Amino acid sequence: MRAKLEQLSLRRNNQSFLCYEVNVSAFAFLWHYHPEYELTFIVKGSGKRLVGDSYEQFSEGDLVLLGPNLPHSWVSEQIKKQNCQAIVIQFSTEFIAPLLQYQEMKDIEKLLTKAERGLQFIPEKNKEIIKILYEIKDIKAIHAFILLIQLLQKLCAYPSMALSSTNFKPLKGNANQQRINKVFLFIQKSFRGKISLKKAAAVIHLSESAFCKFFKRACGKSFSDYVNDIRVSNACQLLIETDKPIAQVAFESGFESLTYFNRVFLRKKNVRPGRFRKM
Repeated sequence: MRAKLEQLSLRRNNQSFLCYEVNVSAFAFLWHYHPEYELTFIVKGSGKRLVGDSYEQFSEGDLVLLGPNLPHSWVSEQIKKQNCQAIVIQFSTEFIAPLLQYQEMKDIEKLLTKAERGLQFIPEKNKEIIKILYEIKDIKAIHAFILLIQLLQKLCAYPSMALSSTNFKPLKGNANQQRINKVFLFIQKSFRGKISLKKAAAVIHLSESAFCKFFKRACGKSFSDYVNDIRVSNACQLLIETDKPIAQVAFESGFESLTYFNRVFLRKKNVRPGRFRKM
């Protein structure tokens, strides 16, 4: 499965931007990208959010702004049956660029530049933003246009954090996208068990050395580091949602050694697993 180029321009018709609601039984894994900016608010649902080389847990209230051509996917936990709902706004560079020449839009221009790596906004601060999102969804024409600019202006003052690292440089071309997505799906399905470099390389028919170079170019980090990101993310979920012993959390997340798990967790989260659970 490769990252799919989504042709949103075909859906806009006479609209300058899109605002729509998604209602599904579960968010399916769909690693894709498009040249439009995208603001996604999760109304209902939880699971994993992939943005560039970022792999994190998401839940209700998740609000993310993505820049153009940044690969992404939201995927629900397969073990849960849940109704998932999201509100999505998508607008093109061609739409917003003429407006950015005005001095009053300089803050928005800075916001959109930062969104090239993906921005997550702090959920507790988003009530006013969410109200505007629903208003945009329910109205049309010039009123929606004005509210969108107002929404972006307000986001400029909201606390946020970058998602994808500065090292992430997505590979262009269908062949590269197809190969890296095969690897992502393999990791997604296999991270709880032992994942050897040899097996991962065999997924896309490369030697181990060639695979390591390819993966580093595609993701901005090593294969083992990316797998650890996924395993730590899963461990965080188990620490929050269950009372399982830390050793069991480590093993169920794919770590073969509790000592190694503690060391990796501390490096990734700047806190030990036990302290993370208490927090």
